[in-house]
Amino acid sequence: MTTTTAWIRERLPAKVFNWESGNKGMVSIAFPSELFDVETGGIPNILSIVAGNLFGLSELKNVRLLDVEFPKEILSTFPGPKFGVEKIREIMGTLKDRRPHLGTIIKPKVGLNPKQTAEVAYEAALGGVDLIKDDETLTNQKFCPLEERVANVMEAIDKAKKETGKNVFYAVNVTANIDQMMKIADTAIEHNANMLMVDVLTAGFSAVQMLTKDPSIKVPLHIHRTMHGAITRNPKHGIHMMVIAKLVRMAGGDQLHTGTAAGKMEKAVIEVKRVNDFLRSEWHNIKNVLPVASGGIHPGIVPPNIENLGRDLVINAGGGIHGHPTGTRAGAKAMRQAIDAYMKRVPVQEYAETHEELRRALQVWKYQYLTEE
Repeated sequence: MTTTTAWIRERLPAKVFNWESGNKGMVSIAFPSELFDVETGGIPNILSIVAGNLFGLSELKNVRLLDVEFPKEILSTFPGPKFGVEKIREIMGTLKDRRPHLGTIIKPKVGLNPKQTAEVAYEAALGGVDLIKDDETLTNQKFCPLEERVANVMEAIDKAKKETGKNVFYAVNVTANIDQMMKIADTAIEHNANMLMVDVLTAGFSAVQMLTKDPSIKVPLHIHRTMHGAITRNPKHGIHMMVIAKLVRMAGGDQLHTGTAAGKMEKAVIEVKRVNDFLRSEWHNIKNVLPVASGGIHPGIVPPNIENLGRDLVINAGGGIHGHPTGTRAGAKAMRQAIDAYMKRVPVQEYAETHEELRRALQVWKYQYLTEE
């Protein structure tokens, strides 16, 4: 190309430094750090270089980005989580016992008004959940406006705390167009929201980073990965969840949905565990992240999820709580009892003999043993 300069040829080319021959195999490519405008371009710039037009090249039938390694000079420009695992555990009072946290989703996904949403939250809080979150599809619809919803739910959580003495997070979904997202995030904070939620792949990594950098946002960020299956599911093509996990951690997510070891969603237990292990590990200047297991979880499959995915984990159940035959409160108790059973290394069936909520739950949902076969 006649417009290429000697400086470009010398300083900017990517270099293949490891590969396997043949039609299939691994290729490792190094990019010079000068290519990346991390101060202003951030994650969008990174993705445009390492995962841009590559996927549309006609010469490639399939290509999958498996991982990205970042030097300290690039990582140091990103904020990372404000809280991290230890601070979240401190708030919840679980630093000593290290039990997994229990989360739930407001169900049905959409359709409840603010008062009905608060009623569900109150029952879940009395049942023992640590986290209540909006569904990824619920934002600021007219039938459940965010301002009124947050006010009602936080009032219900405060009421439950007076009865139980226990803190409960409410992850308010503020996913929206960027200008509106910042407005409704401020509204949520003004009404005492203690956690915000963002659908990272639909809103963008920059949306997470904007919330992280805003000094008025002094609450953890719960990151949902809705739409990830279009990117991560095909083992031959797309982008591995590890890449998304690293970018979320850089952007500032404190919690991230990563998958289950037993449940309804697509899963590869070894891969989910690998992502979770990374999120909890040391990584230069960036705090760690609490993984979230969600999708088809019920009391009967709590043990294999903890056994395979670790105790620094949020176990999130929607139908597995609200579908309990005697209601949300009993469903939350059954899930907590299943977690307690694992922590005491007692089979859930045996524990259910003296815990009625768990016994009823196991009549509805199938029990699985401690480890996946």
